[in-house]
Amino acid sequence: MSRIAVIITDLFEDSEYTEPAEAFRQAGHKLVHVGLKAKAAVHGKKNNTPVTIDEAVKDVSVDAFDALLIPGGYSPDQLRADPDAVKFAGNFVRSGKPVFAICHAPQLLITADVIRGRRMTGYTSIVQDIKNAGAEFLDQDVVEDGRLVSSRHPGDLPAFIQASLRHLNE
Repeated sequence: MSRIAVIITDLFEDSEYTEPAEAFRQAGHKLVHVGLKAKAAVHGKKNNTPVTIDEAVKDVSVDAFDALLIPGGYSPDQLRADPDAVKFAGNFVRSGKPVFAICHAPQLLITADVIRGRRMTGYTSIVQDIKNAGAEFLDQDVVEDGRLVSSRHPGDLPAFIQASLRHLNE
């Protein structure tokens, strides 16, 4: 099955990590937590969900993975300040492999300058950022543009997970 990189750091939106992660695992996929420092513990912003980082983003290659999950919350905004995280996310989109971005996740892709000319969605507070980065914003529960899957918020998780699993099975 697929090997999925989950790029994540502190204050991620708990459900935007836990629900897709559980669905991916149940479908037989392997998750690798990629963050700023290997072996570090990071936590969700609402439920303090703990996640241990498996590999530092500076030490990984897109070639080692089949897909990328970017949970929302404050995590993407922190990750976008790290050049290695920006490079990894940008290279993932450019690779054509599936990228699953929910809520504030487009912030990392905006900084990587890889959404120009794409169609996507995201959280209300970053709609203008998405547009300013050259993407067409669609206010839908899930938007699929090639292998880029995006959703707005935790309420969209069922559609987001269904679309993501479909791309993993292609």
